[in-house]
Amino acid sequence: MLSIKIGITISLLAVVIGAFGAHGLKEILTQNKSLDIFQTAVRYQMFHSIAIIITGILIYLNVVDSKLPTYLFLAGIIIFSGSLYILSITDIKWLGAITPIGGVLFILGWGLLFVEINF
Repeated sequence: MLSIKIGITISLLAVVIGAFGAHGLKEILTQNKSLDIFQTAVRYQMFHSIAIIITGILIYLNVVDSKLPTYLFLAGIIIFSGSLYILSITDIKWLGAITPIGGVLFILGWGLLFVEINF
């Protein structure tokens, strides 16, 4: 199942990115705020990669028909976590303005998953 493989891959990346941030970016993420922003990005990536795996399982079990929640979660991870990763490393402030778009995609993904469930 594609959704399950996507979720597992992004979960793996969350662990790798989190470890890289904790060890490889110590010098860059010296300010507590930058580290907090980075950790928020990792946390949301992990939560939503697990959501992608769960969505894949629900699709496999024919409880959900649409793959759209998977793609909304994936786009949310790219925009939400991606913008926070870059913001925490570069301090480019305007990236914070696009982060909420990723949050909206997460909300849409959860809402659509709720609507799509066939119980």
